[in-house]
Amino acid sequence: MKLLRLKITDPQGFRSLQTGFEHYFRTEWALQDEQGFAPFILAGRNGSGKSNLLEVLAAIFYHLECMYLLNLPDSFRYEEQENPNGFRSDQASPDGFEIEYLMPPPPDLDREDEQVRIRIIKPPEQAPVWALWNPLQEAWEALPAGAELRRQLLPDYILGYSSGENEILSLPFFKMRFIQFDEYWQALTQQLSYPGRPESRLVYLDSGFSQAILLCNLLLQDAATLSPFQEDIGIAALREFRIVIQLSFELDIDQISAFAILSGPQQQSIEDIIARHPALEPVETDDGFPRCRVNVVKLLDGEEDDPNAIIARFKRCATCWFLDPTTDTLYLDYYVNEATRQAFRENFDFAITGSPIGLFQAFQVLLTLNLYSVSDSLKADLYQSDSLYVSESVPILAADERIIRFKNVWLTKTDVAEPVLLKSFSDGEHQLLHTLGLCLLFKNTHSLFLLDEPETHFNPDWRANFVTRLYDSFGDADRQEMLITTHTPFVISDSRPEKVLVFRNYSG
Repeated sequence: MKLLRLKITDPQGFRSLQTGFEHYFRTEWALQDEQGFAPFILAGRNGSGKSNLLEVLAAIFYHLECMYLLNLPDSFRYEEQENPNGFRSDQASPDGFEIEYLMPPPPDLDREDEQVRIRIIKPPEQAPVWALWNPLQEAWEALPAGAELRRQLLPDYILGYSSGENEILSLPFFKMRFIQFDEYWQALTQQLSYPGRPESRLVYLDSGFSQAILLCNLLLQDAATLSPFQEDIGIAALREFRIVIQLSFELDIDQISAFAILSGPQQQSIEDIIARHPALEPVETDDGFPRCRVNVVKLLDGEEDDPNAIIARFKRCATCWFLDPTTDTLYLDYYVNEATRQAFRENFDFAITGSPIGLFQAFQVLLTLNLYSVSDSLKADLYQSDSLYVSESVPILAADERIIRFKNVWLTKTDVAEPVLLKSFSDGEHQLLHTLGLCLLFKNTHSLFLLDEPETHFNPDWRANFVTRLYDSFGDADRQEMLITTHTPFVISDSRPEKVLVFRNYSG
């Protein structure tokens, strides 16, 4: 994935990017000379607008992704009568834009080129229009009809990260996280199949994903890939860890109706819904009111020999596991050796794909289920909100109420005699493992990385060598696009001059 051009045509602009703003990421000459991976560095003082470029790209690809998703909640979709403020393809923020980028041609597109040039134009108050560049005719051609082809021409993943609280960047990702939850919840309530991973490709990799990212890398990546962790932090190996999965929780009575099998004039009683839905189990009460627990991971569980069930796969990789029947909590303990790593390779497709993303997506689904306490009314408000404070309205669960949590992550370090608990690492060490780790995790994908100040807690030496670490990790790969914001000279000094974009404030 390579960005070529971006233009804002919304009369209102987008943040500090005024209408008419246009930037060419690469010219034809630059494309011919470009070799290997090199991130764009967006440099400027705080408030200079450097983050707005990341934010507008996140907003644009969020809009395009939502247009072609098959699984969208009813409270998100536009309905003239029922949901007049729902999502519409002809309304976006920014409401007018033009974007051009390169992607490999998908199998459904009859092209022999290594890369196809894609142009998407969204006029204000109109739906986006797609076109492909025909190099033989030297002209743009309308893309054949079909939502699936357009989905295939979007980046594999759009990945967001911010070291601070950048609500503008995180808002589209935050909404997409709830869409991913509703995709699973709808499959659970309606007894549909679930593929074991989210349909959408937007992922905001905040601190809640830190331990999942680290485990994926340390369990599945080879020693050469992990060398920065050893050289900079002194990590020798992952020693042991525990995964705790809450298999069920008690539903509020107003949540039970969503599990009804019958609809229309044949309304079911609460008791009948509980009795007939396989994911529900009645709870004995003293007040006479019907209550139940929902097996929230039912679509991820299965028999011990089920090759696809996520929970069964985690059990097969575990050194030992225990189910506490009083709390319906599954404890999985892992003492890590080569046999453990081989088990994860075999059970999470690494042996086939050579990618740790299968394991990451298993963690992602379970982490997304931690949103179960958010009410339908709050989600409906969130989907339609442009407020930068919307995340503050989402309740934060106590540790023992979460569907998944990681505990007792112990590592060995080259400069310490005894194993070290991950919790004891410094802020800078955590950030390096997180930011470099997410890059390693998705390095073999055609993805767009949007990293807002990923080095704020680094020491000066790590800051000055962060881009070099990325060069070493990505090598000659040129599949991905990465934009990094910074307000310090350290990252700039480690970057290619032609990739540095300087942002300034102008008044008057």
